[in-house]
Amino acid sequence: MRFTPEFLDELRARLPVSEVVGRRVKLKKAGREWKGLSPFQQEKTPSFFVNDQKQAWFDFSSGLNGNIFDFLMKTEGVTFPEAVERLAAMAGVPLPAVTVDAARHEQHRRTLHDVMELATKFFADMLASRHGAKARGYLADRAITPATQLQFRMGYAPPDRFALKEHLGAQGISTEDMVEAGLLVAGEDKPVPFDRFRDRVMFPITDGRGRVIAFGGRALEKDVPAKYLNSPETALFHKGDNLYNLFTARQAAHDGAQLIVVEGYVDVIAMVTSGFPGAVAPLGTALTENQLALLWKMVDEPILCFDGDRAGQKAAYRAADLAMPNLKPGKSLRFALLPEGQDPDDLARSGGRGAIEEVISAARPLADMIWSREIEGGNFATPERRAALEARIGELTGGIRDEVVRRYYRQDLQERLQRTFAPEGGRGGYGRGGYGRGNFGGRGGESPRPFAPRGPASGGRFAAKGGPVPMSRGPYQAASPQLANSPIMRGQRSAISRREALILQSLINHPWLLHDHLEEVAALELAHPEAHKLRAAVIAAFANDHHHSPDAEEQAEKMRADLESGGFSHILQRVEKAVTTQAVWGARVGAAREDVLSTWRQLVALHQKTHALLREMKDAEAALAEDTSEANLAWLQDIQARMAEADGTEALIEGFGELSGRFQRNV
Repeated sequence: MRFTPEFLDELRARLPVSEVVGRRVKLKKAGREWKGLSPFQQEKTPSFFVNDQKQAWFDFSSGLNGNIFDFLMKTEGVTFPEAVERLAAMAGVPLPAVTVDAARHEQHRRTLHDVMELATKFFADMLASRHGAKARGYLADRAITPATQLQFRMGYAPPDRFALKEHLGAQGISTEDMVEAGLLVAGEDKPVPFDRFRDRVMFPITDGRGRVIAFGGRALEKDVPAKYLNSPETALFHKGDNLYNLFTARQAAHDGAQLIVVEGYVDVIAMVTSGFPGAVAPLGTALTENQLALLWKMVDEPILCFDGDRAGQKAAYRAADLAMPNLKPGKSLRFALLPEGQDPDDLARSGGRGAIEEVISAARPLADMIWSREIEGGNFATPERRAALEARIGELTGGIRDEVVRRYYRQDLQERLQRTFAPEGGRGGYGRGGYGRGNFGGRGGESPRPFAPRGPASGGRFAAKGGPVPMSRGPYQAASPQLANSPIMRGQRSAISRREALILQSLINHPWLLHDHLEEVAALELAHPEAHKLRAAVIAAFANDHHHSPDAEEQAEKMRADLESGGFSHILQRVEKAVTTQAVWGARVGAAREDVLSTWRQLVALHQKTHALLREMKDAEAALAEDTSEANLAWLQDIQARMAEADGTEALIEGFGELSGRFQRNV
């Protein structure tokens, strides 16, 4: 459902941020704001603030911020539509119906949900009754306790052809709705619709909101055609778009549990009861692209745990092939292969949690699985066979849609080729114009960049004279001397940069800036870790009581005293040391309000522009290293010119201050 801006604004108006956040975080009034302990980090000193006037919350321990919708999405792991629905219920506001047809369709879906809920209760009652003795015996043999049966709402479908149909019919449910919900089998060759599930242990399948939308049924007799039978596709259920145990696993993954994909219902139950609540399973099919996207919405690297037989290995390889084209930065898979002949249920019963943990902890990255498959049982004694292997790997990596991930996969797999086939005592010229640069580049004859591990960068096109350029560990990886020696990069490695120091000094000497610029301050990218700490301390001190004093100089004195008493004296000294000139009047105590604002706007604009240019320079240098075209060279030179222009513009800051009593500009 698409929600109009007017509807979302109504929810914001009806629900103060402090009310929504206060249901999860204990808040205390702090001037105009509220403060409390972060729900995202373990902390003893509050660094989480809520401002109802701005309709926003800020968490300075984790760097997160947002509105009421963001808060529910981040704390409860729900989607945006689900967050809107929950907040609408909290505010007592009905959800808008886009059209009459849409409203009718939504009402019909609710009816089908009611039908599925009634069916779930019927199956559960049958399992608990005398009719379910055989099913209870089967579950006992699988070590599934009565408590676990209740937890997963398991049930039993009796062997009667019309048992469920008659039960639901007695409660006013039409045969048409039962057929549409997938509970009955109907057709032109079946004049009387009958129960789809008969003499089966029933596993309810829920959607992301915990509503039953389908069933999986396990046959109790050996001679039936299908041991497992799932609901058909219905208005509620699309098997390729859902996962068994999704609702519970999503919350568990949001709370930090590992997300583990296994093959079947009983495997999921065995994993959950062994202490792995983030277990899910596909619904009678191999993993689909939509299910993969669903997994990646919950965690960056789900673990696929397959049975330890040839079929399980093939399933792992199919999942690897499915994932490769869809990889994104940070989004991948890991693979845990069980011992030969065992599934998770077997392992849980024989070895318990410890045995499962051992398997999960040995999970291998996706790149390892791809490499293992390509060389498994292969004979690469001749150059032609090695060239064929390289061509195959080139095809695989060339299918990765994301350019950055594609480049790194090429680097990684090229290194594996080099290590595997290089003669002892050296690389034997591999990759220097020989077959190592043949087909590996994939589409368009591209060739991979030389692999550069984190640490000292190797010399080359962008290496500084006299030795390698050290790589930074901050948000940007230095490649050229200009990037490596920029103020931001230097600030990450040692001293706080001059501009970051001026920004912090402005806030310390003029705390009133935070009244109207709190969101801007929270969003600033600060390279030095001590600058991060000091910013959080400044905001926390401001939220306590600084804005109550009408005198600006008293505010500054109180701010500095609080910071010193909080143990930040050494960082304050580093800030003062980094401010190498006293000409920036707007950052000093006693400056006129207009001068402070002019200086602040200039500092922030330059800071944001410099960070944007540094990111662009990194991309340009990477592009030029991969393709030394005139266009890429011109792109890099243009960025260098813009950086020089920005550095020159920074001197204008020293000209501000006429209203503070300084009449000569120093430009």
